[in-house]
Amino acid sequence: MQKIFFYSLLLLSVILLSGCTQDKPTPKCKKQKLHIKHKIKKNILIVTATAYTSCHRETDRTPYLAAWNNRLKPSIKSIAVSRDLLKLGLTNGTKVKISGLKGHYVVLDKMNKRWKKKIDIYMGCNLKKAKRWGKRKVTIIWDKK
Repeated sequence: MQKIFFYSLLLLSVILLSGCTQDKPTPKCKKQKLHIKHKIKKNILIVTATAYTSCHRETDRTPYLAAWNNRLKPSIKSIAVSRDLLKLGLTNGTKVKISGLKGHYVVLDKMNKRWKKKIDIYMGCNLKKAKRWGKRKVTIIWDKK
């Protein structure tokens, strides 16, 4: 009687443990596989952050045209990146989280080649806000591609 109980228990545990290896996974296994599938690796970097604006008096005839031909609008949360960061995956359209700021910012512009490890946060035409921001060290986080 004990042998039958032991073998039944062993068989039951094998069935339960192998439940996720079936061709048609159970709902519980689907959740586990989705959880594993959606783990995204992140890049983290400390950079110097300054702010910039694009008012008519500060730029050429096309103040809202960025380096990749993106159209900037004062309401858009966007940044410009130094060209050394392009190699790290911070290319046109990449979403970036900046420490100390709410929401995600999108890379829509690139900076002059002389800058290294630097981002410029777009402040629309709000020159006071840009001056208040000044120059800071921030941590940026973005998804690996």
